[in-house]
Amino acid sequence: MQRKGRPKEQDGGKGGCPMASTDPHVNFDAPAILCKWPSLNNERRAAVSGPYLLVDGTLDECIREFMAKPASIRHLYEIHTSPQPLLVSAILPEEIVAELARLRDFL
Repeated sequence: MQRKGRPKEQDGGKGGCPMASTDPHVNFDAPAILCKWPSLNNERRAAVSGPYLLVDGTLDECIREFMAKPASIRHLYEIHTSPQPLLVSAILPEEIVAELARLRDFL
């Protein structure tokens, strides 16, 4: 008999929720784009329609390009990618990109 709330795989592999679905994993080979907001005096310009494309590549390439920018202007950049449950949203802000770069070898 299976206990309530326990994945079936732990009860002899009878199906159910796969353990991997809750493991934090990021596909750094996923397509992504690095965008920059037009700015004036190191501030995003409110009168523009949105950011412009700088890099069209993988999530890993975009993170590397982002981290190569001076910390004082990173708030002007965003990475757009396909959402990956648990860790990656469609638009990655500065703080998340820095954290993914730091944890890249562990995810």
